[in-house]
Amino acid sequence: MNPAVHVPTGQRADRKRRAIVAAARAAFLREGYNVGMEAIARSAGVSKVTIYNHFGNKEALFIAVVGDALDEALDSTLAAVEAGLSSTGDVRVALLNAVRACVEGVTQPAVLELLYVVAAEMRIFPELVQAWRERGPGRFYPTMESALRKLVANRALEIPDVEVAVLQLYALTLYPHLVAGLYGDKLRPALGERLSVQGVDLFLAYYTPRGEDSKTRPGPRSSNTAQPA
Repeated sequence: MNPAVHVPTGQRADRKRRAIVAAARAAFLREGYNVGMEAIARSAGVSKVTIYNHFGNKEALFIAVVGDALDEALDSTLAAVEAGLSSTGDVRVALLNAVRACVEGVTQPAVLELLYVVAAEMRIFPELVQAWRERGPGRFYPTMESALRKLVANRALEIPDVEVAVLQLYALTLYPHLVAGLYGDKLRPALGERLSVQGVDLFLAYYTPRGEDSKTRPGPRSSNTAQPA
C-alpha cells in the first residue's frame, strides 16, 4: 500500500495533472490497463515521480481518467435528461426525451471505449467498475427516480416500487447499448431508436393507471399482493 502523499496544487500542478490524465487516457485506451507508467510519463512530458505525487498509484490514476472522461462526456447529458423530463406535461414525450438523452450520452465513443477497458479489468479491480457505474449511467439514477416519484405523486403513473421501475426502464432502453459496448460493438441507430420508443411504451403500458375501459390490461401489483402458486 502506498503511503499518503501531498497532492501538488496551483496552476502549474493543474496543468501537469491535465497533461497526465490526457496521456493516461490515450494510453489506457490504446494498450489497456497494463500499459507502463513510464510510457504515460513520457507522453505527458513528466516524470514517474510526478505522476505518483499527483495520484499515488496506477489504479487511482485510472479511476481519475474514468471520472474525468465521464464527467466531460456526460455532464451535458445530465442537463439534457433533466430538461427532457421537465419540458412537457406529456409523460410519454418526457420519458422519451430523457431516454434518448441517456442513450446519446452513454453511446459516445469515449464512454464505450472506457467501458471496454474497465470490463477487461473488472475481476482484478472491482473499484474501477464502481467508479465507472457511479460516474457513468448511475449519475442519471437520482434524476430519473425523482421524476418517477413526482409522476406517481401526480397520479400520472402507478408505481409500487420506484427503485425497480428505474432499473426496468434502463433494462428496456439503456442496458442493451452497454452490453453491446462490452463487446466493442454499437447498436445501429435505427435499432436503438426502436428500443427507446418501444421500451418507453412497454414501461407506460405497465405503469399507467388503469381506467374502467382497460381492466384487462396488465398493470403493476403491490409488493404484498399474493402471487400465483
